[in-house]
Amino acid sequence: MKLRLPFLKNPPLVSVVRLQGAIGMGGRGALNDQALAPVLERAFRKGKPAAVALEINSPGGSPVQSALIGARIRRLSKETETPVIAFVEDVAASGGYWLAASADEIWADDSSIIGSIGVISASFGAHVFLARQGIERRVYTAGKSKSMLDPFRPENPRDVERLKGLLGDIHENFIAHVKDRRGSNLTSDTDLFTGDIWLAGRAAELGLIDGIGHLTPKLKERFGDKVQLRRYGLRRSILSRFGAQVTQDALAGIEERAEFARFGL
Repeated sequence: MKLRLPFLKNPPLVSVVRLQGAIGMGGRGALNDQALAPVLERAFRKGKPAAVALEINSPGGSPVQSALIGARIRRLSKETETPVIAFVEDVAASGGYWLAASADEIWADDSSIIGSIGVISASFGAHVFLARQGIERRVYTAGKSKSMLDPFRPENPRDVERLKGLLGDIHENFIAHVKDRRGSNLTSDTDLFTGDIWLAGRAAELGLIDGIGHLTPKLKERFGDKVQLRRYGLRRSILSRFGAQVTQDALAGIEERAEFARFGL
């Protein structure tokens, strides 16, 4: 049994939560609020940490899951009175930046990609191909908008206009979140909400992040050389390697790879 002397303080503890990958994709280990809930609960409450550090490497994904995860981070930070510090690796773009902006501070590597504050919807049109193959598309609905944006039918301008309205509303939610979290740090000289991306140095000038810094050196600078780092993250079950889950994970991996590829990664 280890005897602890009352006048000796334990070194500060910082919980480190790894947020790696696309948000809301379907494979095991994907970032979504349901999967992260127990991870974040432990990180904020176990051992009374001096801070929670978010280790972020994400090209984005679902706006809803990004908002849910970000709201959970803010709620736990407030309930436990624990500051949150984000550290960006390769990229914190789109939903990945939403997560970073949920922290009280954001630090990144010189070559980290930051931003993409926008919303995207991508699909395809196959009606010409079907017609050439002599295939007729038959769709029956109750409700005139039920087959909106069917990729196997010619594009309807009214559907496109409706979609753009939805994307615009989601974009406004994103902008409001960034303005609420970054506040007066944001520059007024540049439009930050076009979906553009920047390297970390320029992002710092624009107020999107607080500066250049890596996780361990920055935490030692803040909490001392003896700071203890306790890591948390999603774990992949060994059972996910078998059966249909393999196919699901493979498809999710391809989708995630495509998300990273948008930023040259």
